[in-house]
Amino acid sequence: ITFAGNGEPTLAKNLGSMIRAVKMVRKEKIAVITNASLIDRTDVVEDLLLADLVEAKLDASSAASFRAVNRPMPEILWENIVEGLKTFREVYRGHLTLQVMFVASNRACAAAIAKIAHQIGPEEVEVNTPLRACDVKPLSPGEIEEITAIFRGICGARIKVRSVYEAKREKIQPFCQPSTDRRRGKESPL
Repeated sequence: ITFAGNGEPTLAKNLGSMIRAVKMVRKEKIAVITNASLIDRTDVVEDLLLADLVEAKLDASSAASFRAVNRPMPEILWENIVEGLKTFREVYRGHLTLQVMFVASNRACAAAIAKIAHQIGPEEVEVNTPLRACDVKPLSPGEIEEITAIFRGICGARIKVRSVYEAKREKIQPFCQPSTDRRRGKESPL
């Protein structure tokens, strides 16, 4: 059962109580997908410690590249995210995955991001590029293959590295296509 969606799940003041409530009635593992913007906050860490799997974003190797790629609010600092992820990793016993989205503007940062990922020490790194329709052009399979090789070389065998192009993509049928289209910014034909 995954907490994600249209917005950042760690903004919910009741995330921890929602995870506890779900665990009382369901046996499935709990995942939280986060942009990691609040990972330096104690209350957020306490909530995330309840999850079996945490997938956190790390798309930049510096404050400047973070501003260019992620366009954060001024109070969201790259340094706090990196230090927060390192501290979280020290106390979190679940499965930590780092999701790294590559586009043209951060492609050159691959080795530096891989070094940071290695310092954090997740179980897994996902090397991504946007495959859904958006304003940013995805990197080619060859470019992502090169970046994935950089990550594998730096992260070593201890950290599983996989790319979006290597992943087996299953055909998924949504429960409600119009609702799915609205969430993805598409208008459904009437």
